[in-house]
Amino acid sequence: MSFNRGAKRPVRSVLTVALITAAAAVAAPAFAAGPYSQTVFFGDSLTDGGFFRPLLPASVRPVTGQFTTNPGLVWSQYLADFYGTGAAPNGNGQTGTNYAAGGARVGINSTGALGPIPSLATQVTNYLAANGGRADSRALFTVWGGANDLFAITNAGAPATTTITNAVTSEIGIVAQLQNAGAKYILVATVPDLGLTPAFRALGPTAQAQGTALTTTYNSSLFSGLASNGLRVIPLDTFNLIREITASPAAYGFSNIAGTACQPQITANSLTCNPTSYVTPDAPNTYLFADGVHPTSRAHQILSQYAVSVLEAPRQIALLPHATAVVGRARADRVSSHLAGKPEGDGMRWWVDTRADVQRYDDANSYDGVAPAVTGGVDWTSGNFVYGGFAGVGRNFSDFGLRGGDFDQTDATLGGFAGWYGDNVWVNGQLSYTMVRYEVNREVWLGPVKRGHSGSPDGSNLTFGVNAGYNFTDEALTHGPVISVLAQQIDIDGYAEDQPTLSTSLAYPDQSFDSLITSLGWQANYKINDHLAPYARMTWDVEHEDQAKEAFARSQSITGSLQYAVPGQTFDDSYLTLQMGARTELFGMDANIGASVTTMQGGGNDATLFATFGKQF
Repeated sequence: MSFNRGAKRPVRSVLTVALITAAAAVAAPAFAAGPYSQTVFFGDSLTDGGFFRPLLPASVRPVTGQFTTNPGLVWSQYLADFYGTGAAPNGNGQTGTNYAAGGARVGINSTGALGPIPSLATQVTNYLAANGGRADSRALFTVWGGANDLFAITNAGAPATTTITNAVTSEIGIVAQLQNAGAKYILVATVPDLGLTPAFRALGPTAQAQGTALTTTYNSSLFSGLASNGLRVIPLDTFNLIREITASPAAYGFSNIAGTACQPQITANSLTCNPTSYVTPDAPNTYLFADGVHPTSRAHQILSQYAVSVLEAPRQIALLPHATAVVGRARADRVSSHLAGKPEGDGMRWWVDTRADVQRYDDANSYDGVAPAVTGGVDWTSGNFVYGGFAGVGRNFSDFGLRGGDFDQTDATLGGFAGWYGDNVWVNGQLSYTMVRYEVNREVWLGPVKRGHSGSPDGSNLTFGVNAGYNFTDEALTHGPVISVLAQQIDIDGYAEDQPTLSTSLAYPDQSFDSLITSLGWQANYKINDHLAPYARMTWDVEHEDQAKEAFARSQSITGSLQYAVPGQTFDDSYLTLQMGARTELFGMDANIGASVTTMQGGGNDATLFATFGKQF
């Protein structure tokens, strides 16, 4: 074959259409439901979204009713906003999914200035009673209590050991009750370091030390008790988070951590705090605490960002095997298609394929990746049979989206190829092994502070594929059915992130991902002349292996905490793949240039731009 100027214009037209199609499909927005059906909160004033608001004067309700710098939000509301769920209060005539009540103890009902205060145990009972005794298995539940039980020790002289033991036992029982009712995802937060609050600071070093000691005892007893009972929860280390913020407050945007944003100092009640009682107009953003023990709304926002990072991190890391599978399929497609048919004459032939794989997905988080790669090999032809070997290297640059960090994937592949090409029927197969290395950089934003946690796990991909087809020939047009099966076994080592003492640092277990994709479709090519043959292929693809339903991680800063689970990433298991290109000759070499793209794939798209060159020795 020889390339002439007359072939350039059709090649450019075909490539332009292919590139526009691929780019449009990948850039098209895709939307998927969030990972949780709803968010349900049980807790005290730290989580309360307005339990007492109906009991306050109507004139002040718009700017009061929560234990923070009103009318700002608390962490539960920020968290619900992120997932598109709800955190409206439940109680005093309100019917939302936030059952938390200011002043609530874990297992003991009490009464305050505004009336009855249901304990966390009673809150859970009320939720189950309203839902037929069942907990929504797709919901995210949060259980955060214990602070008021510790205040019963420091403020009312309750016996420390008995009070902590009873409260911890009650909280463990609450988690067990929810799990027995069907709950799968329960977030349990530690009590923040009471010794660092303005109320305890004002009482002096002895009171501070006592507050810290009581908090430490409660938290260690709670998580060791959960572990010993085999209760897997999503841990939130607010104890260390507050300590980290107070160690470098200016970095987080706080200029005052000892005073209170609301007047009067220390003794203010944040339930009724509003702009008229701020120390300064900007106090909700520059003070860590609203009153003696409750955070400002800005601090609550940082807390919610921390919670989101703990919930989303396992889902981010679960993208690694999927990204590897997408790259593996693109590589296998190019190996299968590097020949247009049986080469002319027996002998040896070399080939090289360059490609760029593009991935884009949107879920509760988003994810983008581009992976340049080179694969090449040598074939031996004997009659209708073709045998060969190939090798390749690639790199995948991926972004988790939403300022969540990124990961680089580098891979090296060795494989073998065999095919039989008759006048009409053709079939080929391949087997390859890929060594993979990941450099993961997960970012956690806490207000203006960006934390980076990194790790470098290794992985592998064992790939086996078979492709076959039949060609009908009608003068210049050749077309026919195609079918393929591609199996991939991907394994990724577990790893622990750096800076393990930080509240945001996590560890991840090994991941194993099996993929089995069958494809059935039709392809056609039209031979314009001896130098140009545009082609197109369309297949319907089905993933037969079950996707990982959950993703896992473990807190490194909470001693004794168990591995926890969150919902896994969701990808469509059936979709359409379109491929367009042209086979021609460039610089004396056989060439195949084109693009492929997946479509009808809810949640995202994959695309590959490729150019394959080859020549007989």
